[in-house]
Amino acid sequence: MEVYDILEKVKSGELSIEDAQLYLRREPFEEMGYAKLDTHRKIRSGFAEVIYCSGKTQQHLLQIFSRIYEQEGEVLGTRASMEQYELLLNEFPNVEYDSVSRIIKIERKDKKHIGKIAVCTAGTADIPVAEEASQTAEFFGAKVERIYDVGVSGIHRLFSRLDVIQSANCVVAVAGMEGALASVLGGVVDKPVIAVPTSVGYGANLNGLSALLTMINSCANGIAVVNIDNGYGAGYIATQINKLGAGNEE
Repeated sequence: MEVYDILEKVKSGELSIEDAQLYLRREPFEEMGYAKLDTHRKIRSGFAEVIYCSGKTQQHLLQIFSRIYEQEGEVLGTRASMEQYELLLNEFPNVEYDSVSRIIKIERKDKKHIGKIAVCTAGTADIPVAEEASQTAEFFGAKVERIYDVGVSGIHRLFSRLDVIQSANCVVAVAGMEGALASVLGGVVDKPVIAVPTSVGYGANLNGLSALLTMINSCANGIAVVNIDNGYGAGYIATQINKLGAGNEE
């Protein structure tokens, strides 16, 4: 429950002033023994806590998922397995799972999506990471345009969608192999480019290290780089930038 919601409940008489004071005096996290849920994160940053599912026990995941859903009315988890989805589905019939991005969520259906983020991939093998970025941004309220398989080995494919890309508030460039897509995009758009190196590639790609180094060493301006395969991180930053851009459009 946000501070605004508390004030509204006090005004309507649903919540007493004393109960509101007790709520606001609580620790800004919920102690669960094995985890400390950051219940005030949305108040501070505008986005509620997201669950990194990989490596969590079934019991821990179920309890954390339940608590966030109870507090927020929706919940997002990344790097979830099919087994974890089946576990949560037994308790939450409305839970959704995407096996490509490995995102699991319960999402409000009346959500407004604002602005525009262009998520581009060099190849189809980069789509799982791009979908993690795209679906993260959409969960946080951004409109996303997907432009996939427009890598530099056939650069005319990229130019055919350049008008859409240039109209976005920011661009996410997802690429493995040598990771050149981010540099190309950085040279043709006037908006921030978030580069996401992927572990897609042959031996000398070094599980994404070569793409990471290419992106970090780009001579194009306006490029920021996240970690290898970190679609979630790119989607989060893109959402923050998009909110600023969408606010300027209003």
